[in-house]
Amino acid sequence: MIRARITGTGSYVPEKVLTNLDIEKFLDTNDEWIRARTGISERHIAADGEQTSDLATRAAERAMEMAGVSADEIDLIVVGTITGDYPWPATACVVQANLGAKNAGAFDVSAACSGFLYALSCAVDRVEAGRAQKVLVIGAEILSRIVNWEDRNTCILFGDAAGAVIVEAGEGDRGILSTHLHADGTQLELLYQPGFGTKNLPSVEALKDKSYFLEMQGNEVFKVAVRSMASVAKIALEANGMTAEDVDLFIPHQANIRILNATAKKIGLKDEQVYINVDRFGNTSGATIPLALDEANRAGRIKEGDILLLDAFGGGFTWAATLLRW
Repeated sequence: MIRARITGTGSYVPEKVLTNLDIEKFLDTNDEWIRARTGISERHIAADGEQTSDLATRAAERAMEMAGVSADEIDLIVVGTITGDYPWPATACVVQANLGAKNAGAFDVSAACSGFLYALSCAVDRVEAGRAQKVLVIGAEILSRIVNWEDRNTCILFGDAAGAVIVEAGEGDRGILSTHLHADGTQLELLYQPGFGTKNLPSVEALKDKSYFLEMQGNEVFKVAVRSMASVAKIALEANGMTAEDVDLFIPHQANIRILNATAKKIGLKDEQVYINVDRFGNTSGATIPLALDEANRAGRIKEGDILLLDAFGGGFTWAATLLRW
């Protein structure tokens, strides 16, 4: 049986760090208030002139180096992002050009914070069907450019980052065990970006009242996020005849600490099973899971044969889980 296996991980965050104390200087909030409600102490912000494709390319290069894969060996590039360089072409095409991956197809996946897991599922399907041998999967975002920095309920949450993995065909019991994708478009206005698409075109009024920025109804999103992430995690475990006790490391979407703790508790996981880095990076949407995965991998937190549970929830709504044996 052909199985898709992660053979390399990589990540990149911009150099600029924006702390809660920095935010205090221009917004009516404070470090204690932010940490108590979100668990976030700081986040990284892209520099002027630094684009999502730049972050994605750097993360990709690090994943490729770890996997020992050259650019011309890559069959496909899939980028999960909602903050691409352009409405089109796909940011994946820019990355393809940056890397010189001349033999690779390339496209983006838009599933908000679930984007990386949706993109990973595409790679798994392609590899298991025998249509690709080596796929580059990336989650990359520059959310600092779509948040209203005058809205203290949203801007404090988000940061910029990219994470990447190389997915290769292999044999044996190691690799991706299953992927699970879900969505509910009936509640999209609880978490979405109103502009600028073909529905809400750029206008002087939209720029003036800042109605094109990300909007979120936090309390409602919290309830749906915890319920959905716990549900899809249990579906993934049950599909593979496992329970929470079998999980060596749970890597959830790093939305905020309250969602992480509530979700882990609902699944039945212990603190030592959960990987958390939201305090240092904030919510980087589609980049959170590959960023955390790379950190955990390079820190030696993951051993061969470990069972990893990846779990995400994002605007749309979308939610997803992936279970794998490392």
